Amino acid sequence: MERPARLCGLWALLLCAGGGAGGAAPTETQPPVTNLSVSVENLCTVIWTWNPPEGASPNCSLWYFSHFGDKQDKKLAPETRRSKEVPLNEKICLQVGSQCSTNEREKPSILVEKCISPPEGDPESAVTELQCIWHNLSYMKCSWLPGRNTSPDTNYTLYYWHRSLEKIRQCEEIYKEGQYFGCSFDLTKVKDSSFEQHSVQIMVKDYAGKIKPSFNIVPLTSRVKPDPPHIKNLSFHNGDLHVQWENPQNFISRCLFYEVEVNNSQTETHNVFSVQEAKCQNPEFERNVENTSCFMVPGVLPDTLNTVRIRVKTNKLCYEDDKLWSNWSQEMSIGKKRNSTLYIIMLLIVPVIVAGAIIVLLLYLKRLKIIIFPPIPDPGKIFKEMFGDQNDDTLASKELWCQHLLLHWKKYDIYEKQTKEETDSVVLIENLKKASQ
Repeated sequence: MERPARLCGLWALLLCAGGGAGGAAPTETQPPVTNLSVSVENLCTVIWTWNPPEGASPNCSLWYFSHFGDKQDKKLAPETRRSKEVPLNEKICLQVGSQCSTNEREKPSILVEKCISPPEGDPESAVTELQCIWHNLSYMKCSWLPGRNTSPDTNYTLYYWHRSLEKIRQCEEIYKEGQYFGCSFDLTKVKDSSFEQHSVQIMVKDYAGKIKPSFNIVPLTSRVKPDPPHIKNLSFHNGDLHVQWENPQNFISRCLFYEVEVNNSQTETHNVFSVQEAKCQNPEFERNVENTSCFMVPGVLPDTLNTVRIRVKTNKLCYEDDKLWSNWSQEMSIGKKRNSTLYIIMLLIVPVIVAGAIIVLLLYLKRLKIIIFPPIPDPGKIFKEMFGDQNDDTLASKELWCQHLLLHWKKYDIYEKQTKEETDSVVLIENLKKASQ
């Protein structure tokens, strides 16, 4: 009997405990916030403000839950305002609710929404491909293409702002490069350690207000392009080429990534070496040189001409973007250059000698051909010259020549007859003598 009684007592205690827990008042849902409004400061800083809910519980320590469209960038904070840098090219909305604790699982009040729309205008008139690059941490260069529905004589203007400025400024000199328009303005890095965590707000529109404004936000940790480095010294040591250069101003070496290109005149090849840490630890390099980096290129022939150039970009250790290379540095050469004087002389003389030999050979072959194969007269041509169309003088001379030829033939016949008669007489005498004997 004692054991069942104990079990019943435990069961009763559990029921009491459960009833007490169930009887606790649940967290009360608070009313929605009031007077939610939105405004724009500078160029792209959107600010939402609101008032605490009316009729909130006096025992409630109010917290405000907010997020942008599609529940992005959620935030739970006690402040009655929220701001965000956003390019105003599209509509953006913020929803805000109130609750009594910092527990994100707690259901907030009814969410109140407030949106801000982009400036009015034809979307086809807004500029396109608006982008900006921070050159060597000293000036920013922005470029863009005109919109489709834009007049060719549109006068553009660019406005910019960042936290180091007291007011919005206008870029003064608008220029055109090919199809792109652009403008540059000074932007020097300050000593404030948080400066590079800021952004530059950009807006491009026209003076007449006919095109729709276009916005962009450029984080200062991205789109950074250094100036090319400056090569200071080249030297050979134990078959290696030692390269020493000066880094671009405003940068430290640990924030940069390098490429060293070596071109050899003899092999006509170029080798590119990637360099992440370029420290001057070798005794062959100059020491105690501020903002200087070094690299050793192995296996370089010292008896040939070697040309070196370097380029650099930011790395992700200090910046978000690591795709913008600087221009190549000025080239510097070291080694012996092959003497090209003899090569040039031979290049000029050999064609002359060959041409002269060909001309002499052609002339010699022509004369040799005449000697070996003399020209054969054309009988038809001779006959034509003798008996063709001729004048009276020519005919008279031909007749005289023919008479002379006939006379010559007659004399030849008479001579032959006399010779034959003499021969016959001699033979007859010889025969008579033989007969008389």
